[in-house]
Amino acid sequence: MTTIARIEPLVYRVPIETPVVTSFGVMRDRPALFVRVIDTDGAEGWGEVWCNFPSVGAEHRARLIAEMLAPMLVGKDWNEPAEVHRNLTAKTEVIAIQSGEPGPIAQAIAGIDLALWDLFARRAGMPLYRYLGGAPVESLPVYASGINADRPEKMAARKHGEGYRRFKLKVGFGSETDLSNLRILRETFGAETPIMIDANQAWDMEMAIEMAEACAVFAPAWLDEPMRADVPTAQWKELSRRSPIPLAAGENIRGEAEFDEAISSMGLRYLQPDIGKWGGLTACLPLCRKAVSDGLIYCPHWLGGGIGLVASLHLLAAVGGEGSLEIDSNPNPLREVHLEQLGSLKEGGIAMPDAPGLGVLPGMEEIARYRVSI
Repeated sequence: MTTIARIEPLVYRVPIETPVVTSFGVMRDRPALFVRVIDTDGAEGWGEVWCNFPSVGAEHRARLIAEMLAPMLVGKDWNEPAEVHRNLTAKTEVIAIQSGEPGPIAQAIAGIDLALWDLFARRAGMPLYRYLGGAPVESLPVYASGINADRPEKMAARKHGEGYRRFKLKVGFGSETDLSNLRILRETFGAETPIMIDANQAWDMEMAIEMAEACAVFAPAWLDEPMRADVPTAQWKELSRRSPIPLAAGENIRGEAEFDEAISSMGLRYLQPDIGKWGGLTACLPLCRKAVSDGLIYCPHWLGGGIGLVASLHLLAAVGGEGSLEIDSNPNPLREVHLEQLGSLKEGGIAMPDAPGLGVLPGMEEIARYRVSI
């Protein structure tokens, strides 16, 4: 049991020279919303909230935590993080309907959930993935994502020099551009290198089928979010039947029932929930274990700072299976301050931390100049 003394949402923004471009929008800076939970014994835990879009997302969700969620928790005793997650979810169900903001509220809850799991694991003196029930592991495979459509071979070659051996290319910029970029990557790295493609919900079903057939000649390992996440399950099933490329999705699915349907009925090969977008570790741990037991491959989605990324690594280690960790290729000091503590990649693998909790230090001094007020 622990008594929460304080919950602190901390917002950071890093200006970037090269915008991160997707098929649906552009990121012109790199935000992060870190959450620090401190108990009455002085123990602390760190979490992170998904906040990339819209551009005001970090400040908005920080205020949700400070003004709505923290007062529900501070000064009270809690037996486990899952108890907090259930409590906050139940208490905010009506306001989520009233405000029309079930997503942002779920994301703010998820960030608190991650911080509490880190806190409880630190108090237990165990690495987070072991506290979650995972078996000992030395390293896990990773892949470089966010390979933009402008000269993707240059970024991929740079990441290869850093030790990456798997790459995910952004598509959805027109068939000529997409196929040309995929061809260049395949020619650059050869037939044995896993190359994935991510359409970021750019196509309808017919276009997704057409592009899957066209891209298949370059043997992508998977096709990520070819359609909107909210299209009927029957369309996903039909696309799965007709696509020569295995399908991946999950980062924009929210809710236990929706994930159960995705696991059982959408025809996915890869499931990619984002622990900062919905559910935190409390909800995502059981659903990812179910996915793996049902034959899917769990590959965490993450686009943000380093705390959520390292938490995703721990969840992947706890769940097991054949999955790999997504690491964005674009520069981001808010990620690198934590990722660098895990050491250099070795032939596409990253070492698991063995210190208690997340196993990385917050690094607040190094990124202090990027902090913004809420």
